Amino acid sequence: MSDRQVINRMVYKIRTGISWRDLPECYGPWKTVYTRFRRYALDGVFTRALQQIQARADAVGDIDRLVQIDSTIVRAHQHAAATGRKRGSTGRTNWTITPLADPEAD
Repeated sequence: MSDRQVINRMVYKIRTGISWRDLPECYGPWKTVYTRFRRYALDGVFTRALQQIQARADAVGDIDRLVQIDSTIVRAHQHAAATGRKRGSTGRTNWTITPLADPEAD
């Protein structure tokens, strides 16, 4: 199986979101594709490829640099982190569930 075929199979898996084992049989053994994908990921092949693609696109002006930083902070009340139980409480409740209507009555 050529490198190009394996990469096409990786792209198919990522694009569709299926599990490795669900790769169509026409793509050959799923484990071959998975093993190569894992090896490439651990060796940094994908990271280097992305960096090269970005560098080439940047060299010809195809990348717009727009940075947006959101520094919004939403704080919860200091008591929001409490579990809701009072000291000494066992957490047990004595609730009674009563049906609203008799389903057999209709």
